[in-house]
Amino acid sequence: MARPTPSRQGNPIVYVGALMLIGLMLGPVIYIIIGGFRTNSQITTDPAALPDPWVFGNYTDVLTSDVFWRQVGNSTIAALATTIGVVVLGVMASYVLARYKFRGRGAMYALFAAGLMFPATVAITPLYILVKNLGLVNTLPGVILPQIAFGLPTTIIILVPFLQAIPKEIEEAAAIDRCSRLGFFWRMVLPLSVPGLITTGILAFIGSWNSYLLPLFILNDQDGFTLPLGVQAFASQYSVDTAKVLAFTSLSMIPALVFFSLFERRIVGGLTGAVKG
Repeated sequence: MARPTPSRQGNPIVYVGALMLIGLMLGPVIYIIIGGFRTNSQITTDPAALPDPWVFGNYTDVLTSDVFWRQVGNSTIAALATTIGVVVLGVMASYVLARYKFRGRGAMYALFAAGLMFPATVAITPLYILVKNLGLVNTLPGVILPQIAFGLPTTIIILVPFLQAIPKEIEEAAAIDRCSRLGFFWRMVLPLSVPGLITTGILAFIGSWNSYLLPLFILNDQDGFTLPLGVQAFASQYSVDTAKVLAFTSLSMIPALVFFSLFERRIVGGLTGAVKG
């Protein structure tokens, strides 16, 4: 007796729930973006209505502002430097933890794992004192270096399973071919761990781009503000111009949204590989 073929159609309740959850998450984002195309009077009269007429002046005013592009540059520098530091240091530390046996390896890995439980909020006061003693207050390096430190635990937790999954036979074959450990790292380990490197790089970039608390404590000069601080300063300066504030806010978050959307599959694939490893 033939078994009935299982239906591939999902539960409609699940789809409805998923659509409602997506709507709850995207609703505020869409409202902010559309709100930038309205005037203050339109927002006051009917906050939930569509623009009538559509006003593009709010966005053009922000895009022609030197302050906005200066803050974009600061955020880009901080995010790229943080990403490079996290990926480079993370893959080197992960390689040692994954491929070598030495006393204290488990404790060191547990120490990095414990770093996931301590957000920047807990350490912000001693961190500020340390940055001040180093003379890095009100500078981008004062933001970049702590961000690298806080990004390393996640990077190592993701990369260690990738590097452990590399077959031992490949390393033995490389040794037979007189390939040094450093050569094996450059020629074999890095190419095989590209999915994990991309995943950790994306997470580090987005985390740095959206970082607010750390720059708030470190940066004092508006010329050195990153975009999250710029949004707060802009909202305080133009508190009566709600439409322009919405335009500035939407432009500041669009790069992170686009970046995450383009590399979403890379993130999922990297995390899946880490779990399998």
